[in-house]
Amino acid sequence: MNISGNTLRIGIATVVIVGTVAWLAFSGYGANKSYYVTIAELGGMGDKAYHSQLRVEGFVVPGTIEQNGTHVTFILNEFESHSPKAPSGRLLKVEYKGTEPPPDTFKDDSQALAEGTYGRDGVLHANVLQAKCASKYAPAGPNQPNAKPAAPAKSTAEAHTVSAKPAA
Repeated sequence: MNISGNTLRIGIATVVIVGTVAWLAFSGYGANKSYYVTIAELGGMGDKAYHSQLRVEGFVVPGTIEQNGTHVTFILNEFESHSPKAPSGRLLKVEYKGTEPPPDTFKDDSQALAEGTYGRDGVLHANVLQAKCASKYAPAGPNQPNAKPAAPAKSTAEAHTVSAKPAA
């Protein structure tokens, strides 16, 4: 069977294009993969922690935020500062060096998510920083001002009861 030169060139070009797209897809997948870990889990990762892109969530320890432009250094605790578990919570120092300043909701006691690499110095070197508001949007507790008492819970039978209209 004889293959013409034009068909051969088109076949080679097709193989090169498909191969390049496949290689770019595969290399891009590995580069963007990050592990979501808690501060407690970070300590048990071993050497894998130093070679992986990580996403770590915690609560900003009050008084630890040091900001210089877009560079921010702070400490995360696995528990909120007003939690009874806070003194025994694991801590993680984070250095954020991003292109944008931290969000407005990034304050003491806010819940923050930092993404970056963990260094052998024990610091998470973050290039992405997200923050949730500490408790601004949480419902008021029973001992807080403007708190409304919770409605009594319905039993399971009451919750699933459906009233049917009689047929006319």
